[in-house]
Amino acid sequence: MSSLTRRILEAAAALAIIVALAGGRAIAQTPHPAPHPMPPGMTPEIMKMMMTLGEKDPTGLPRGLTPESGCVPSMGYHYAKDADFPFGPIYGYYNGKAVFTEYMPTVQQFNDGFNVEEIQPLPGYKIDHVDIWYEKNGHPGLPAPHYDIHAWYVPHAEHMLFCNNTSGRRPPFL
Repeated sequence: MSSLTRRILEAAAALAIIVALAGGRAIAQTPHPAPHPMPPGMTPEIMKMMMTLGEKDPTGLPRGLTPESGCVPSMGYHYAKDADFPFGPIYGYYNGKAVFTEYMPTVQQFNDGFNVEEIQPLPGYKIDHVDIWYEKNGHPGLPAPHYDIHAWYVPHAEHMLFCNNTSGRRPPFL
């Protein structure tokens, strides 16, 4: 028997003794973490919708993008090149068409002179308006404080209803 095999058997025997002495309590009494409460306005259905990624290579977006999110209320689906994520450009897609170009500069990048005038629409699209949302706690994808800058190709009243967002307002969990 090799010394490695002997050490493995000795460790297994020691573990068996510890479990036996504990009467199995160490395993049986391990508490399960309590589930995290959902943020205000979030439901299991919305969470599932947001976690179900969009289609691959949707028509009208540049090739080679990766789906980054499911359908996010008031925004739609998010796509980006792996090398560009999370800062951008990120492209929005909903109901068969591109709906925005997004950049997410950190506070430092913004303070260092990030210029929203550099955001260009996809060919064939025109920017309707720009929304800048400050994310003081970050969010999945970019947990640092940053700005979500969406250059929208559709009117505000239209995209605010995306992904079953019946309120027409920015959901409190975003």
